[in-house]
Amino acid sequence: MSKLTQIISRQFLLLALLLVCGFSEIYAKPGDKILNRPYADQKRWHLGFSVGTHFQDLDFTHNGFVTDQGSQWFAEIPSFDPGICVNVLGDVRLHQYFNLRLTPGMYFGSKGVEFRDYTTGAVERQDVKTAYVVVPLDLKISGDRLHNSRPYVTLGAMATFDVSKKRTEFLQFNSTDAYLTIGLGCDFYLPFFKLNPEIKFCFGLTDILRHDRPDLDENPDMYKITRSLSKVKSKMFVLTFYFE
Repeated sequence: MSKLTQIISRQFLLLALLLVCGFSEIYAKPGDKILNRPYADQKRWHLGFSVGTHFQDLDFTHNGFVTDQGSQWFAEIPSFDPGICVNVLGDVRLHQYFNLRLTPGMYFGSKGVEFRDYTTGAVERQDVKTAYVVVPLDLKISGDRLHNSRPYVTLGAMATFDVSKKRTEFLQFNSTDAYLTIGLGCDFYLPFFKLNPEIKFCFGLTDILRHDRPDLDENPDMYKITRSLSKVKSKMFVLTFYFE
């Protein structure tokens, strides 16, 4: 099992525990008919914010390039470091079961990339730090409310813009990207606000690798990694807690 799979499994377990705790509270007092915030879902629009963590991954497509010295380089992400994310929320009610949500914010994260020459065993590394301005737009599809909880799924798209400073390194990436997203979560109705734990999978749509590297004209040996890759796409896994 890969490290990212293990991370995702742990986040699923955390969300499942939150859901179990919520439903346990529902059935602990079967005679209690009091609903928290009974008219919260009737509002035409409302605001909120979120905090959370995320993990960034890269999907490398290699082309089999061999250098003049006979080396063949491959790239991978050997480990994953958690980042932080903060967003503001604007929610518009479209229907009893449908809401449109705009959640602009910032994602701060990093990922360690390892380059390995399988002919000699040589290893190079690069730490990629990012500061994304994100603009997600999601359709929230909710189920029926069960006492003080309501499950939902989301489908959407997300635009990102990396505002971190670019440096001369083995790989450089484009500042902009676009993602398709799918998520699931649950609304918990508390006395004064709604708490929504949510997990989301984000799949990059564009090749973010900068193939043209004039900054490496004086250091062509570093260009070998870029020349070994046909394309690079980004992926993210996000765990978020919304407060509405």
